[in-house]
Amino acid sequence: MGAEATGAEPEGPDAVGAKADSPEVGSTKAEGPDAGGTEAESAAAGGVEARVAAVDGGAGADGEGTDSGDAEAGDGEAAGQVSEAQAELAAQKLERERIERRKAEKAAPIAAGAKLSGKAADLLAAVRAVEGGAKPPATVFDDPEAAPRRAAPEPVRRPQQVTAEAAGPAAPAPDAVEGVRRALADGGAPEALAPQTAAALGEGAEHLLREDPWHLLRVPGVRPEQADGFARALLGPDCAPDDERRGRAVTVWLLEQAALAGHTALDLPALTAALGRQSVPDAETAVQNALAEGEALAFQDALDAPGAERSAPGAHAEDGEADAAEEESRPVRVLVGLERYALAEESLADALARVVNSPAKDSAAAWEPAAAAATGSTAELIRAVAGNGLVLHTGGEAARAEPAALLTAARTLGLRAVAACHTPDGRGRLAALLGAEGGAGDGAVVTVRGLLSGSEGPGRDAEGAFALDLLIVLDAPQLDVESAAMLAESLPDGARLVLSGDPGVLWSAGPGRVFADLLAARVSPQIASRTPDPGPIGELVSGVGIGELTQVDAPGKEIVIVPVRDAGEAVHRTVQLLAESVPRAFGVAPEEAVVITPGHGGAAGTRALNAALKERLNPGPGRFGGFDPGDRVAYSPVPGRTLPGRVVTADAEGLHLSCADGASGAEGAVVVPRERVEQAVRHGWALTAHQAVGSRWPAAVVVLPGDAAQVLSRPWVYTAFGRAERHLSVVHGVEQALPRAVAEVPAKPRTTRLPALLRTQVPAAAEQAPV
Repeated sequence: MGAEATGAEPEGPDAVGAKADSPEVGSTKAEGPDAGGTEAESAAAGGVEARVAAVDGGAGADGEGTDSGDAEAGDGEAAGQVSEAQAELAAQKLERERIERRKAEKAAPIAAGAKLSGKAADLLAAVRAVEGGAKPPATVFDDPEAAPRRAAPEPVRRPQQVTAEAAGPAAPAPDAVEGVRRALADGGAPEALAPQTAAALGEGAEHLLREDPWHLLRVPGVRPEQADGFARALLGPDCAPDDERRGRAVTVWLLEQAALAGHTALDLPALTAALGRQSVPDAETAVQNALAEGEALAFQDALDAPGAERSAPGAHAEDGEADAAEEESRPVRVLVGLERYALAEESLADALARVVNSPAKDSAAAWEPAAAAATGSTAELIRAVAGNGLVLHTGGEAARAEPAALLTAARTLGLRAVAACHTPDGRGRLAALLGAEGGAGDGAVVTVRGLLSGSEGPGRDAEGAFALDLLIVLDAPQLDVESAAMLAESLPDGARLVLSGDPGVLWSAGPGRVFADLLAARVSPQIASRTPDPGPIGELVSGVGIGELTQVDAPGKEIVIVPVRDAGEAVHRTVQLLAESVPRAFGVAPEEAVVITPGHGGAAGTRALNAALKERLNPGPGRFGGFDPGDRVAYSPVPGRTLPGRVVTADAEGLHLSCADGASGAEGAVVVPRERVEQAVRHGWALTAHQAVGSRWPAAVVVLPGDAAQVLSRPWVYTAFGRAERHLSVVHGVEQALPRAVAEVPAKPRTTRLPALLRTQVPAAAEQAPV
């Protein structure tokens, strides 16, 4: 099975190269508007070799696969409204300047085929030491100390206010596209890739391609074998598998695939093994060349020995040699990652340490009356926030009432407080809990995207920080490392941060597992809600969360299991449920229900289901790029973000949609340019679990065709079942694979550096315990 690319769940080292929201049954073509990760249900589970073999990023893989999350680059103090594309170009320019400076500082550059020396030789020795089970020489990472930990330049890391309408990259100049078209034609590559290639490579794209044809790998969806064919056509006999340019490009490509799978870095042995399977003769040299050219960064992270308790720094102040000996004997791992995510993860650790250590501007005693008036875990949450800069809160849908009560209490005290949700639907549900008296009508509830862009929330002060005393982020598992870094960096000194969410749902579409890492690191108090989700659906979902698929009493037919024998029957029964049975039995119109299926492809994927549902619910010729007025759609303005909407009309400007994304939660008009419709819009009666996470519907139909058995996991089932409020129908064709997935298939791990970084930034982290 291949993998689709739409709001995907990157999962662990065994998913490097997986492309999308979920595997497509029976196909390896990656596509979809939400590219930016891999689905939790990825079929690649056989180590690095399996995950590299699973890579299938054909030239049309959503065109957005290299971007993750909703991060915006730019200067928070810039005057006026700057477009998202201009901000991204500015960030790319600064990054190129940094790389050029590093190149100039290299005293002994590595020539292709030459013997390694200096830093490269040291790192090569470190690679072999790690592979042999020994500790690398300390000198490998000694100079300079600040190099892997340098702070990101302010214009890049400080979020910038961007208009809500900004979407998609700026179109490259026509002459640049024409030049790239000529180069692609000379190399036998599809000329249709020209606009995408020109946008990805920037200024001088044609020259870059002719000098180094493997630059084509920087275009989303292009695979190494495709770039190799292009290079052979352009270079002729000068093209060889051991070409330094090829090794360097494939190294970066593998790191980008790892980012799509959710990793912020890769273990060095895993990276070199994957390079070997991509026919790179000298994988170690390829890594050294990528490091020397500034296209990747290397890190050495100390690991705690299993079962060992790590003492806090300074515990052996009277015996400095004992501390040094302990540090020397600790095992380490060598990681390699892209600078973009390395800087984001380090910036996040720095910002969180500042939040933890900055004293609040108000007195903790002022919160006591609000805590005394509350009960249970709500009171615990209020008291924890009163005395700490960072607090983690876990719970299901019913537990959202607790951060809502916290927000009300904070605003009653006169504090500037805001709650940010992952989706407009989540924002609407929290606003309903608050009501007008809780501040729902005066900007107290926003989306994360709106807060970062400046289209929602209190705005920023003169220094670019949020004008806030308390920020509550709900749906915290959906935070990727870049979005989380921008949020934390934007908090002023003394502000409090609360991250709240359900740890059982699928992780973020972008790289990182921020919420899970913070829970594991114990850098702050953790409040676990004791408010269970009500009803039979709540009982079922709670059981799935602990690995048990229990039979639940549903006297009101809140849960219905519909067995099917094959995919064709699954599609037929799904259409029947959404169009007839659910509306008749529960009074839920098809527009208020959702279909959730594991993947986009296959006989019962989102494409097949949406085609059948369109034919039944809104038939038409699809004269607007396959769409008709009234079609229900899923619009992805950026990778990993899905907005439900409806087609209004189409004209020369593009496809006109009505999407719920305004600050008030009301329907807002969106125009998708014609050239972006295929990448950014798909029909939306049926979604994947990643597209649906963060939202809920009165009724949900979860489709589990037999050929999806291998891609199911506990987080996927938990997320899919939890999207239903009143009624859940399960179109069941996987037999025993469902209980087995719930009991035995947890979330795949992701390789991240945040816990190790937090151990150095917050020394007392290991001593923190849940409240």
